[in-house]
Amino acid sequence: MDAKIVPGADRARALGIFAAVMREGSFSAAGRVLGLTPSAVARSIDRIEARLGVRLLLRSTRALTPTAEGQAYFQSARRILADLDDAEQQIADQGAPRGRLRVSAALSHGRLCVVPLLGEFVGLYPQILLDFALSDAIVDVAAGQADVAIRFGPLADSLLTARKLGESGRVIVASPAYLARCGMPVTPEDLRDHNCLNFNFRRIEPVWPFRRDGRDLALSVKGNIEANNGETLGQLALAGVGIARVGAFSVADDIAAGRLVPIFEEFNPGDVELIHAVFVGGINMPARVRVFVDFLAARVPL
Repeated sequence: MDAKIVPGADRARALGIFAAVMREGSFSAAGRVLGLTPSAVARSIDRIEARLGVRLLLRSTRALTPTAEGQAYFQSARRILADLDDAEQQIADQGAPRGRLRVSAALSHGRLCVVPLLGEFVGLYPQILLDFALSDAIVDVAAGQADVAIRFGPLADSLLTARKLGESGRVIVASPAYLARCGMPVTPEDLRDHNCLNFNFRRIEPVWPFRRDGRDLALSVKGNIEANNGETLGQLALAGVGIARVGAFSVADDIAAGRLVPIFEEFNPGDVELIHAVFVGGINMPARVRVFVDFLAARVPL
């Protein structure tokens, strides 16, 4: 065995024994925790003191009392052992998926498309604790607020890694009851006479895009309800409140069942939003992040 490695290994073991003695208060108690005899523990402490040339513990028949040097050595030992545990955990995480994984997803897409997959994921990786949050708020992945965030639309420039999961088209829908009551709009301009339900987080004038005769058209629309997620707008459309433009994934079942009617498909400009998983990449990326992103890329329905 390499002689340069043995002293380091011995010192790490000796640090652990000394820290156990300080925590437990006696050689016998530390020995029970470590699976060593009290005499083996005492010899290890003797060797540390001999190497350092100072007394770390004052021994009496009833107690062990740390010296000032012993207290300082204990503080250093705890820090070194904690750093060693952290380093080993980081290396282990890269090889075996384990530990807490914090994931942020948008309300509608997360509930409808991601949550149904989570049972399968934790079944595949039982050592991962999945901490899953649904919110349309933008979390700061770079600042450590989440390990993975699932985001729609264009991404801002950042040092984060982004992996495309897919894309979602948009569709304009209304309920048969609403159309029977208010009439079927024939051209995009007819929407000016209808109650158009919109998102409330757009900081620009609410416009819906169309394409007619090969030319793009942006039409300003108005309505009496705004919401922060497409699932809510779809529910309002189902209730006959108005016309909504939402992600196709959120209303696909209702369209298939005839509960909602897609309108203006001949004017649909093919507008889509890209869906990405964003995370801190690089060689130190934990395995739990890598396997989760791979899992999403293979299974998230579009």
